[in-house]
Amino acid sequence: MDRERLDRQIRFILELDKEKSILRQTHLSGGGPRENDAEHAWHLAAMTWLLSEYSNQPVDTAKTMLMVLLHDVVEIDAGDSYAYDPEAQKSAPERERKAAERLYGLLPEDQGSFLKALWEEFERGESPEAKFAHVMDNLQPMLLNHSNGGQDWSSRGVRRSQVEERNRHTAEGSEAIWAYMKEIIEQNLQRGSLKDE
Repeated sequence: MDRERLDRQIRFILELDKEKSILRQTHLSGGGPRENDAEHAWHLAAMTWLLSEYSNQPVDTAKTMLMVLLHDVVEIDAGDSYAYDPEAQKSAPERERKAAERLYGLLPEDQGSFLKALWEEFERGESPEAKFAHVMDNLQPMLLNHSNGGQDWSSRGVRRSQVEERNRHTAEGSEAIWAYMKEIIEQNLQRGSLKDE
C-alpha cells in the first residue's frame, strides 16, 4: 500500500465533508430549510440516472453522475454564488478556478488531474455529458422552488427574463426538459411568484 497516496485521498475525502456546510439559496421541497451543496449534488446524481433518457444526445450516465456529484466542490473555498446576483457571478469564475487548483491538488496527481479535467469539462458545457449535467443543475433548484410555491423567486423579486437567461442553454442538453421547465416558468408567472417584465 502506498501510504502517501492513501493519506492524500483521505485528506480530500475529509475536505469534501465541508460541502455539507455550504448552504445554497434554494429551500428543500415542501417548505423545508435551505439545502446544502452535498444534498444538491446527491439529488443531481439521482436525477441524472432517472432522466438521462431525455438528453438530446446519448450520454455516459456514470460520467455525468460523477460530474454532478463533484461540480460544486469548488464552493468549499469559493462559496455559493446566487444564480440571480450579477455581482457575485462576476467574480465566481476566478474564485472557483483557484478553489479547483487547491482542492483537486490535494489528491494524488492522477486522480486530481482527472477530477479537475471533469470539472473543467462541466464548466465549458460543450460535451453531451456537460450539457446534460447543466440541465440537471438548472432543473433541480427550479423543481424545489416550484414545489415551494416559487418562494425563492418571489422573496427576491426574480423576473422571468432572469430565469430564461439563466436557462438559455438548457435546450441544447434536453429539449424535452426545457419544454417542461418552460411550463414551470409559466405557472409561476400566473401565480405571481415570478415578475413579468
